[in-house]
Order: sequence, then C-alpha cells, then structure tokens
Amino acid sequence: MRYVVIVLLILIIASLGSGLYFVMRDEPGSKRAVKALAVRVGLSMALFLALMASYYFGFIPGRVP
Repeated sequence: MRYVVIVLLILIIASLGSGLYFVMRDEPGSKRAVKALAVRVGLSMALFLALMASYYFGFIPGRVP
C-alpha cells in the first residue's frame, strides 16, 4: 500500500505541475489546464478513498502504541 500512495502522490504533483505549465504557456481559451487540474482532483479523491478503504479493511493500523 505504501508504494501505491507514493505513486499517487507523484502523479498528483506531476498533474499539478502540468496544469501550471499549461496555465502559463497555452493560449487563452485552451482547455488543457482545466483537464490537467481535473485529473489532479480525481487522483486526490482516489488517494483519499484508497486510504479510507485501507483503514476500514485493516491494511493500515489505527493506532500504534
């Protein structure tokens, strides 16, 4: 599960970077920045849901003494 989280975080940061690049370099009216940021939101939601499901099914311990 640790590697899944790391990969998703890297993908989220890459999508955020590409969104910034498209905002700065694209012509007005281009939809690429909106798509890149929508992908980032989707990946963030997927990461959150994966962490919640992992906790629910016991893959992530609740408390470490």
